[in-house]
Amino acid sequence: MHNPDPGSSGNSPAADVPPAGIVPPPIPAAGAAHSLEAAALLPLIDASVLDELDDELAGSGLARRFARDYAAMWDTRLARLGTAVDSQDEASALDAVISLKISSAMVGGIRLAKLAEVLEALIRQGDFVQGQAMMAGVAHDGARTVSELQSTFILEQG
Repeated sequence: MHNPDPGSSGNSPAADVPPAGIVPPPIPAAGAAHSLEAAALLPLIDASVLDELDDELAGSGLARRFARDYAAMWDTRLARLGTAVDSQDEASALDAVISLKISSAMVGGIRLAKLAEVLEALIRQGDFVQGQAMMAGVAHDGARTVSELQSTFILEQG
């Protein structure tokens, strides 16, 4: 017999909400994979970010210098993050990945900023195995981001 109460079928949206006081589990690796797929769809660079910063700084060249410094620090930043993730040093890994996320966003490196956001979530969950697996992609997209910055904004403006 059909139950007329739509909330009792288990198919209602309320069936997906945990009861009060129950904390949902951390995002599984599948959630990270979905986020990585979304990140891959983002462009490496949003040039408007640095153009806007340059405009705000009245064309003083500070935005170009910031981009140049970001590019120059890439290898050091990547090595610091990789070492912290490999050694499973949560505090150092969080410091490094948050620095990467913020600085990448500031230069318009939106794909790398998103990857850093996903990596940050994994580190906060203590999933260093998945974090280590992500490092190759971070290194690859980071190098591509730096290359794009150098060939477009830094040289173009310089």
